Amino acid sequence: MGVVPLKDIVDPAFRERYGVPAINIFNDLTMEGVLAGAVEANSPVILQTSVKTVRSIGSRVLFDMWQSMTRGIEVPVTLHLDHCPDRAVVTECLKAGWNSVLFDASNLPVEENQRQTVEVVAEARSYGAQVEGEIEAITGVEDDHGSDDVSKQQSLDVALAFIDATGIDVFAPSIGNAHGSYKAAPVLDAERVTQIVEARNVPIALHGGSGLSAGQFADLIARGCAKVNISTALKETYMQSSLAFLKQAEQNSKWDPPSLFRHTRADVVSMVTDLCTQFGSAGKDGR
Repeated sequence: MGVVPLKDIVDPAFRERYGVPAINIFNDLTMEGVLAGAVEANSPVILQTSVKTVRSIGSRVLFDMWQSMTRGIEVPVTLHLDHCPDRAVVTECLKAGWNSVLFDASNLPVEENQRQTVEVVAEARSYGAQVEGEIEAITGVEDDHGSDDVSKQQSLDVALAFIDATGIDVFAPSIGNAHGSYKAAPVLDAERVTQIVEARNVPIALHGGSGLSAGQFADLIARGCAKVNISTALKETYMQSSLAFLKQAEQNSKWDPPSLFRHTRADVVSMVTDLCTQFGSAGKDGR
């Protein structure tokens, strides 16, 4: 299988009603660990990069890492740019080889968002890439992007008109989900997912997946959330695993970075395999 277009991953998931983890990595260890977890679970995976990660590491270095780590991989994988409001970064990543982008113009009036998204879709198509779109900002700040203010939810008619006009491949509605850690159990408007899917049969991206319950995941995936975004959970796993190891290292006065990396990688791989099993993508390698 190897590197494939986003549609080759989300369309079967949408059709068969399982979810594919879309995980935001932030360095070489997390990139390799997420890919290794997908291979272990025999699952497709969407590897995501934030604008912050692209800027801090560089698109060229990131893509070289991606090419090296996916060479010969036997499960379907794709590289996605997450929540990007900057058209220049969208272009930079498409030119570099990203398979898909989320052009996030949710801070603009819907009409202007739609106009620019049409342009991004045309640009992406010229590179053989796909586009995820949204018209409402997801509450919460993640990787220096977003706001804690709750955005206005647009009507169903507005959402459907946006999907029709832009030709996006995946749609990300706001349904009460949020980026970051939930301070209280979220109340989700799952029926909105059903309404959109029944009207347009388009795969839905569920943002703010870290911290949702197993029941919420199962319900939303069954309604058509084929792409399930995970960012905060990976950051917490990475840092908590590293911290636990470092505390033990300090106690033993034994400092061995390779052992730290192996320890943290193992926890990242375990997190990914657990997500694949929970979302129903384990064993869905496309063969």
